[in-house]
Amino acid sequence: MIRSLRRWWHRRTIQFRTSVVAAVVALIGLGVIAHASTGIVSWLLIESVDSDLQRTATAVASQLARGAAPAAVANPDVRVLDSSGAPLDALPEPSLHSWQIDELRSGDGVLDFEPPAELHRWRGVVVPDPTGRPLLVATGARLVGFTDTAGKTGRLLSTGSVIAAALVGLATWLVVRRSLRPVERMRVAAAGLPEGHRLPVPEAADEIRALAEELNTMLARRDADTERLRRFTGDAAHELRNPVASIRAQAEVAALHPDPALAHETLQDIAHEAQRLSALVESLLALARAERNTGAPGEPVDLGAAVRAVADRLGLPDGPRLVVEVPARPVLVLADPAEVSTVLDNIVGNALRYTRTTVRISVFADGMGSSGSDWVRLVVDDDGPGIPVAHRQRVFDRFYRVEPDRARSTGGAGLGLALAAEAVRRRGGAVRAAAAPGGGARVEARWPRHGAGA
Repeated sequence: MIRSLRRWWHRRTIQFRTSVVAAVVALIGLGVIAHASTGIVSWLLIESVDSDLQRTATAVASQLARGAAPAAVANPDVRVLDSSGAPLDALPEPSLHSWQIDELRSGDGVLDFEPPAELHRWRGVVVPDPTGRPLLVATGARLVGFTDTAGKTGRLLSTGSVIAAALVGLATWLVVRRSLRPVERMRVAAAGLPEGHRLPVPEAADEIRALAEELNTMLARRDADTERLRRFTGDAAHELRNPVASIRAQAEVAALHPDPALAHETLQDIAHEAQRLSALVESLLALARAERNTGAPGEPVDLGAAVRAVADRLGLPDGPRLVVEVPARPVLVLADPAEVSTVLDNIVGNALRYTRTTVRISVFADGMGSSGSDWVRLVVDDDGPGIPVAHRQRVFDRFYRVEPDRARSTGGAGLGLALAAEAVRRRGGAVRAAAAPGGGARVEARWPRHGAGA
């Protein structure tokens, strides 16, 4: 049953649950206050009666101390007793128990509930008579209407507590309903929100505004992911068409002309196209991962050592000359070693593809940042035809080529520089193209220096 009640409760709306909780808490709090208030009212009524009884008892005690006879000062509401509670005033035995006599002797008040007597309040004062015998003067008063007053007060406060709790619940219902209106508007807006649009942000700087801003940030990430997926799909469909078509055409030719020599040559061409296709897919995936910032966490990487390793790997005895100029001391950047290797492979490989005789790779550590931060620069110069000024900004776009020719002699698919630029940018750096001092092309990449300002 508890589980069913819990399921029922969790299926209720926030407005309903908040209002019920507020009403119940208010009812409990007001109920405690009502109970305490009834007790306080009763105590105040008894306290006012006690003050009168104490004055009367003190006055009678003074008379007895001066030698007045107990019977002369006694009446049904003023009794003179001995220390054990026996009457000395010639009146009937009082309807008081021994523990009540003890309370009166100690100066405390007692209530007499014993039927058929009415509700009485008694206070006592102990005084010695002229002979030194202790006398107990007990003064009492009927508490007329006390029970009725206390009962009516309790009922009135209890009824007021219920009404006040109901009003609290109703007020909470209205306030929560009004507070959730922006959420309802956001829900309606989100149901028909076109791509690229954002939810309305309330003017008040409250939690609803923070929620709307976070949702808009999430929508921006969703749109960015959608755009990346669309670009990736379009790029893949566009660039994979030619290798796939070439492989298919060559396979069809080999199937129609079963010549062993031709088949061998065709298989070599198919293997080359498959290798080119595999490299293109790997580049597309690497670029997509770089755009999503899903690379490995950064670690200190010695850029000089990475440049020397790339030069040893790409330098060929019969190819263009590679000149490496790096500092003797380690120059550290915060990146991923495989990421730095990919950047160097693409930038240096692109320079080797277009240079005539020499490619110069230099590493500098300086303070070129406008904010005063230290930077590490990688400069790759070649003596090839260079990059025209109109194309220097766009050479880092995916699939962009200065020459529209896509023959095998032109090299890759136009993803290398785009991948290198994205990898450097996600580490807080930048990449640019310029003219080399010798008339060729210069590609410069810079990273924030690791440990600068630490």
